[in-house]
Amino acid sequence: MPRVYNFSAGPAILPEAVLKQAQEELLDWHGAGASIMEMSHRGKEFVSVAAEAEQDVRDLLGVPNNYKVLFLQGGASTQFATIPMNLLRGKATADYILTGAWGKKAISDAKKYCTVNLAASSEEGKFTSIPSFDSWSLQKDSAYVHYTPNETIGGVEFHWVPKTGDVPLVADFSSTIFSRPLNVSRFGLIYAGAQKNIGPAGVTLVIVRDDLIGHALPITPSVFDYAKQAEADSMLNTPPTFGVYLAGLVFKWVKAQGGLEAMATINERKAKKLYAAIDGSNFYSNPVEKASRSWMNVPFILAKPELDKEFLSGATSAGLTTLEGHRSVGGMRASIYNAMPEAGVDALISYMVDFEKRKA
Repeated sequence: MPRVYNFSAGPAILPEAVLKQAQEELLDWHGAGASIMEMSHRGKEFVSVAAEAEQDVRDLLGVPNNYKVLFLQGGASTQFATIPMNLLRGKATADYILTGAWGKKAISDAKKYCTVNLAASSEEGKFTSIPSFDSWSLQKDSAYVHYTPNETIGGVEFHWVPKTGDVPLVADFSSTIFSRPLNVSRFGLIYAGAQKNIGPAGVTLVIVRDDLIGHALPITPSVFDYAKQAEADSMLNTPPTFGVYLAGLVFKWVKAQGGLEAMATINERKAKKLYAAIDGSNFYSNPVEKASRSWMNVPFILAKPELDKEFLSGATSAGLTTLEGHRSVGGMRASIYNAMPEAGVDALISYMVDFEKRKA
């Protein structure tokens, strides 16, 4: 069957050109007579792939020289514990900003290693907005400030970077990494699960400032110690080789699109188009405050929830898949990451307009 428009929040759609290249190289990578999946992570072939992927990350994001780029495992969720293990540096408290489900999970794990100061929260408003910065109660002696720039489930996004002075800023960029330019120097540590804008599930990207590593808690397992992973070029244990290879292809694809400035233009246009269709309708609505709406994850609710199943069934028949909202929120959610072509958003809007005409 023809490829569908996959609106999944993750594992998410990948660029078709990347999948085709991986298909062509699957059995014989660059004349080696073997798949990249079969090669030793210590061999020159894979080492070159990993080095090129790291350089492309540095090129795309303008990563300063005093930052390490690590390709780790365990997803962003593993970082919820790994971050306090590495970044407390003798301090007892860390500030956390709560704007959704993933921030809540990060806080839950951090509490096992330190005192969490809940500096700001939008939970009372059902995570439909970002707390204004002047309402935050940050502590000067905190080890770091953690926030989630984009909450995938609720579709809430920061469109600004918090100013935390000398306290390192830590951010879970799983949903928005590589979707627009980013000033890495504003952060102490950035992390992201791969399965949205980087590649297949299994790789976790961590970008961390040099002065923040080398101070891990004594209980920290070796594979969770940033300094040890950096010293081993992210190969302290066998890395997810095929995932790193595919991520490298995605980075080159992003470069070929014109880089992060070009991706930002496309992504903003896709999001504005979809939100305009929702806001211009009496049948669909979006619960998020307009200033806090995500470019990547767009939730919407039907005026008649009893039609949800019919909407989803019709969408699937039209080649528009994985639009069901997260079980904790309900309704619909369209995730429109880098690899979602604008034609996919246009097709979704067309289907929504037609469904409303027939069912409103």
